[in-house]
Amino acid sequence: MSVAAPLQPHDGIHVSGGRRVRVDAESVSLESLQSLVVASMAWWQQQLHHTDALTRQNAAEAIQQLSQILASLSQQLAQGRDVVKITTRLPQVRRYPQHCARCGAGNREEARFCRVCGAALAPAARRRPPNAVQVSIAACTDAGRRRTVNQDVVQAEHLTTLHGDTLTLLIVADGMGGGQAGETASTLAAGTVRAELLVHMTQSIPPTDTAWQAALRTAVQSANTQVYQMAQSDARYAGMGTTLTVAVLIGQRLHLAHVGDSRAYLCNRAGIADELQPAHTRPPAQIVQLTVDHSLVARLVDIGQLTPEAARTHPQRNIIYRALGGQAQIEVDTQSHALSHGDLVLLCSDGLPIHVEDHQLAELVLTAQPLAARCQACIAAANAQGGSDNIGVVLAQLTATGTA
Repeated sequence: MSVAAPLQPHDGIHVSGGRRVRVDAESVSLESLQSLVVASMAWWQQQLHHTDALTRQNAAEAIQQLSQILASLSQQLAQGRDVVKITTRLPQVRRYPQHCARCGAGNREEARFCRVCGAALAPAARRRPPNAVQVSIAACTDAGRRRTVNQDVVQAEHLTTLHGDTLTLLIVADGMGGGQAGETASTLAAGTVRAELLVHMTQSIPPTDTAWQAALRTAVQSANTQVYQMAQSDARYAGMGTTLTVAVLIGQRLHLAHVGDSRAYLCNRAGIADELQPAHTRPPAQIVQLTVDHSLVARLVDIGQLTPEAARTHPQRNIIYRALGGQAQIEVDTQSHALSHGDLVLLCSDGLPIHVEDHQLAELVLTAQPLAARCQACIAAANAQGGSDNIGVVLAQLTATGTA
C-alpha cells in the first residue's frame, strides 16, 4: 500500500478558487478574495484525511486560521463592501542618477541641489550617462536547511540572435508537487520558455515594449501548456505546478513576465524610488519589488487586513492563486522598464524574502564583491535565518562598458 508523503509546512499550495482574483492599481475585489479563501479551506479539508498525523494537524490549524479570515471578509461583504481600496502598493519607480559629492545620496536628473543635505550639484552637462553598458550575470540555488530536494530552477545567460543582437535572459522557477514532480515542473517550464524565446530570436527581435511583453506571454503560456499536459497525462505528476519569473534585458530595457510568488527586484545604490516617508527626511529606497505576489497574504496586505511584516511569517503565506500547471490557460503579468548604469536586477524564489527583508537584500547585493559572491551571500543569509525552503537567486547588473 502506498503511503502519501507528509506535507511540509512551507510547501507551495496552488488553488484557483474557480475564478480570477480581481486586482487593479487601486482596489481588490472582496468577493473574488473570499472565493480564494473558500478554495483554500477546501484544499486543507482534504488533507484532514491524510495518512500522516502532522499533516492532519497542520490542516486543522490552517482551517481555523482561514475561517477567521473568511469571517472577516464575509462581514465586510455583508456590509455592502465588494471592492476595497488598496492600502499598500509598490512604490513608483523613479530615477536618481545624480550622486551628491558631499553625502553620496542619489538625486533626480534635473535637480540642482541635493534632496538630503542641500549641497549644490554639478551641472547637467557634466553628468552625461555612458553611451554603452554591459551586463554581468550570476545565478545560484540551494535546497535550504530543511529540504532534501531542490525544486528551484535558476538560469542566467547571454544570447545572441542570428542578426547579431545580444540580450540577457534570467529565469527563476519554484516547483510544487510531491516526489520529483515539483522539480520536473520548474525544469520543464524554464526550458520551454527559453526554447520559445530562442524561436522568436531566430525570426526577429520584438521592436517595442508591447511586442516584447506579447512574446513573453506567449512563451509563458507555452510553458504552462507543457506543465499542465504532463500533470494531466501522467499520474506521477498529478497536481504539480511551478511559479515562473522571467526577465529579458536588451540594451537598456528590462522586460518581465511573472506568475506566482517568485519575485523580481530592481536595485541601485543611487536610489530607485521614494519611500513612504517625506522626501526630505531620508534618501530614496535602493531596492524596489517590481512584481506583485499572486498569494493570499499579499491580497490581505492590500486591503489592510495584514501588515507586510505579519505577511512574511503568516502560516498561510504559501497559498498562491496563480501558478503554471493548474489550468489550461494562465494569466501572465508583464511589464517593461528603462535601465541605467548601476542598475541591478534581482530575481528570487520565495525562499529568500521569507527570511531576508528587502533592505537587507539591498545591502547584500549592492556591494563591490563579484556577482557570484553576492548570490552566495543571499543564500547564506536565508539559511542563517532558518532556510525553511529552497532558495534561488539570479543577479544581473549594468555597468559602463570597460568598467566591469
